[in-house]
Amino acid sequence: MDDVDAVQAQIARNMLDSGDWVIAHLDGVPYVEKSPLIYWLMANSFRMFGVHDWSARIPVALAAVLLAWLVYRYGRWAFEERAGYYAGLVIATCVGLFLFTRIQIPDVMLTLTTCLAYWAFQRATDLEEAHPRRWAAVLAASLGVGVMLKGLIALVVTAGGIPAYLLLTRQLLSREVWKRLHLLSGAGIFLVIAAPWHVLATLRMPPFLNFTMHSGPGEYHGFFWFYFMNEHVLRFLNLRYPRDYNTVPRPAFWGLHLLWLFPWSVYFPAVARLGFSPVDRAGKTRLLALCWAGFLLVFFTFSTTQEYYSMPIYPALALLLGSAMATGDLWTRWGTRVLGVITGLCALCIGILLYLVHGTPAPGDISQALQQHPEAYTLSLGHMGDLTIQSFAYLRTQLLLAGLAFLVGTIACWVLRGQRVYIAIGLMMVLFIHAARLALVVFDPYLSSRPLAEALLRAPSGTLVINGEYYAFSSVFFYTGRTALLWNGRINNLEYGSYAPGSPSVFIDDRQFQSLWNSKERCFVLSDGGGMKHLLDSLDRRALFLVKESGGKTLYSNLPASP
Repeated sequence: MDDVDAVQAQIARNMLDSGDWVIAHLDGVPYVEKSPLIYWLMANSFRMFGVHDWSARIPVALAAVLLAWLVYRYGRWAFEERAGYYAGLVIATCVGLFLFTRIQIPDVMLTLTTCLAYWAFQRATDLEEAHPRRWAAVLAASLGVGVMLKGLIALVVTAGGIPAYLLLTRQLLSREVWKRLHLLSGAGIFLVIAAPWHVLATLRMPPFLNFTMHSGPGEYHGFFWFYFMNEHVLRFLNLRYPRDYNTVPRPAFWGLHLLWLFPWSVYFPAVARLGFSPVDRAGKTRLLALCWAGFLLVFFTFSTTQEYYSMPIYPALALLLGSAMATGDLWTRWGTRVLGVITGLCALCIGILLYLVHGTPAPGDISQALQQHPEAYTLSLGHMGDLTIQSFAYLRTQLLLAGLAFLVGTIACWVLRGQRVYIAIGLMMVLFIHAARLALVVFDPYLSSRPLAEALLRAPSGTLVINGEYYAFSSVFFYTGRTALLWNGRINNLEYGSYAPGSPSVFIDDRQFQSLWNSKERCFVLSDGGGMKHLLDSLDRRALFLVKESGGKTLYSNLPASP
């Protein structure tokens, strides 16, 4: 764990330890930019299983499993058993779901609530549905839970697609449709779920209602302004401060869905052959899925975007793909052939990589063979640019396993037919995902600060200082359960909360750090490569005693280890 992973987990741990379930804190500083439900889920996981990195990941893992099951049930209801099975297979084994559930972000949970909300809407407005009121209640509850997971964007991802669908089906002004949605009771359910925390947080961090459109350093306007105005309105307009995020270019944001839905994206041409006329349940579902996905893609085209922002459309695309795959027509057969070519090329590329690194030494950990590009790390997959040819020498076993997976997939695509080929492709992805997971283990010393945390736990007690911002060493806080002073770290995510009344004085400047380091009390400093020059320029190198070095990060003490 490091970066976002350990930040989320540490917030949950702090809530469990402090008993404050309203305002999130990091290193004692209020952290108010996100909704709290994912923290509550992780904190309860810690309560049941203990504080571990694996127990922190249980809620996200369960959400991914539930999402696959829900997509299957939705597809079975909308189309038929086989189409539902294929839709569930698509969502369970696509690249995007694997990649974006390695990070402790609530987006897979939001995707789950979004999928449930769309299905509930369709069930509530279905004239053949015997219990529309129950499904209307499920719709309202899904929206409320979504807001508690990700903020107001949960309303946007649903509220846009549904009106578009009603407009296309000429039901936007239908009294019968709105009657079956039970808006009044639904609003009550939504508010019961979503309102209490927002009200409590606003009351805990005044001023209460500030709508200024200016965001800048040193400004403090309370919880309401930061959460609603800065995090929602100004972020959408790309005017948020601090701007600790980046945006994916629009063509890439759209086109990368061919990768996120790989290997099943080869069947998108077959989707175009389906019927979208809302004359039956299948046609209505396809049209709703099209509105669902289309609105969200258009919405984020005019906003700042990260690669995973479009995850809530994965179920819609999976439903369309599953419906197309169930037809078994010529277009799906051609899609399978194309996939066979792609996987064959992937296997060939992996073979070439293995040849190029044959005999290449792999000393130490993989960080020694990577090139850092910190300017790209504001994107969730920014570290992919750090790879070099030499780094693949540390991944020989993983490459071999991935190459075997693609080879099996290639053979299956050219030999098998019908349901058997889809099952074989799914198994190919299981094998490939396992290889990717093993590769992440190799990257652990580079991406995580756990070895440094373990060295710190073995060292004598002393004051801990982080050279830079909290996020760079977030896993040290999680694995040690300690607080620290942040040297020149009043930036990015903790900057706003640092100006809140009562926020602790954990931020120090050069003079304060030098005074602390030169005292007789033991202290430690953690630094990565980016901050090392400033550290060495600030101190006499004879006063730096190395404790541990791992993954391009270093732990020093101002005193030698005790004999």
